[in-house]
Amino acid sequence: MLRIQPIQRDGWTPLPFGGCRNVWVKMLMKLEHMGLAMLRFDTDGTIHEHPAEIEIDVICLEGEGMVSVGDEQSPLKAGERVRWPKRTPHRLWTTTSTMLTLMVEHYGSAETGHDDN
Repeated sequence: MLRIQPIQRDGWTPLPFGGCRNVWVKMLMKLEHMGLAMLRFDTDGTIHEHPAEIEIDVICLEGEGMVSVGDEQSPLKAGERVRWPKRTPHRLWTTTSTMLTLMVEHYGSAETGHDDN
């Protein structure tokens, strides 16, 4: 049966964590095994460095910014993705550009591994 449902949050709201600035979130879906959210970074936007207890895939849909995982950092541009391993400090930010990302949070499946193709 066809079932149309609203997305979890139908508008952009500021990312509600200390240390974050100029980042807006739209929560699309939260299931038992995964969550999907879009993050919109204005110029000089940042998500503070922190670890997470889950794996997270970050997919850059538009624009560009910077990403760090542990002691490494790299540019991240539209059409690219990066994996944040669980329990590893990570950060995402912009300086003079804007960026739109899709965040895929892996709740129950992080232990089973993923296809990295």
